[in-house]
Amino acid sequence: MNHDHKGFTLIELMLAMSFISVLLLAIAMTVIQISNIYNRGLTLKEVNQAGRSLASELQRSVAASPSFSIDTTQVGTKYIQSDFGGRLCLGQYSYIWNYGKTLAGNPAIGFSNVYTSGSTEKIRFVKVPDSTGNYCSASNLAIDPLGAVELLDIGDRDLAVHSFAISTQITASNSKTLQSLYYMSFVIGTNDQAALEPTATTCKPPNAIASDLNYCSVNQFDIVAHAGNAVQ
Repeated sequence: MNHDHKGFTLIELMLAMSFISVLLLAIAMTVIQISNIYNRGLTLKEVNQAGRSLASELQRSVAASPSFSIDTTQVGTKYIQSDFGGRLCLGQYSYIWNYGKTLAGNPAIGFSNVYTSGSTEKIRFVKVPDSTGNYCSASNLAIDPLGAVELLDIGDRDLAVHSFAISTQITASNSKTLQSLYYMSFVIGTNDQAALEPTATTCKPPNAIASDLNYCSVNQFDIVAHAGNAVQ
């Protein structure tokens, strides 16, 4: 008697299940890879966007201000620099920031730029009205949150300034027009300290402990700004 056998044999079923498993695994790996690329691109985009925005803001503000002193050893300087952050007073507005290590609560720092009592919000890089330059005259003066604008509060990433420097040269000043050139360099990036190198200027390589290249990005921005026609 002949019997017609319909359906899958056990071996055929196992092969089919194996194929489906491999296919699903390949799809999952592809989705993960696409997600990683997307997150990496989004992180880089936010860092670059923040850096370009801050560079444009500083250039405009310097251009609208008179020439100013950045000699931190002199009375009347418009630039305050410290281990925890800094201040730059440019006439109508002042810019005040804390470095990433300060925001992360590094116990070795001990100090930070803070708002006046009543505000627990952390200062990353803020623009505040300060036509008299009081925030540079008194480097420990707490910041009035009224009118303060946080310039790094964009996107979903935890961004911070990791370094900031400003310089000028005598040869870059024009004694007739009383104009000066200022050179600024700053590093902006994500602020997961564990994923950053100790200098906070680069992310840890892929094989390093706590490396997270999908959510870590750091970039340096160098700009030249031309001050106005009067001396403060």
